[in-house]
Amino acid sequence: QVQLVESGGGLVQPGGSLRLSCAASGIIFRMYDMDWYRQAPGKQRELVATISSGGSTNYADSVKGRFTISRDNAKNTVYLQMNSLKPEDTAVYYCHGHIRTIVIVGDYWGQGTQVTVSS
Repeated sequence: QVQLVESGGGLVQPGGSLRLSCAASGIIFRMYDMDWYRQAPGKQRELVATISSGGSTNYADSVKGRFTISRDNAKNTVYLQMNSLKPEDTAVYYCHGHIRTIVIVGDYWGQGTQVTVSS
């Protein structure tokens, strides 16, 4: 059974930091591209950051220079370090793992973790 379990969300003041974690099980984690998405109330889910199986990263313009995505294949975990948080970063953050090869096709989501940036 595949599971992606996020943790690390919470309430933080503007300018603060949080680190989200997503622990994966039931998949060959090192082969998967991993993403973080977020969805604010009344808005569509948006892509925040991606990290490929090879370690290449990309970020949404709104978080460049403030957020860092990383992965630890030994721990089957992907992280999102969020610094200089703003109220507009408030959202439910979702972990997403995906792969498409001749042999393996997979697309999985975590349950989400709430991040609230407020004074």
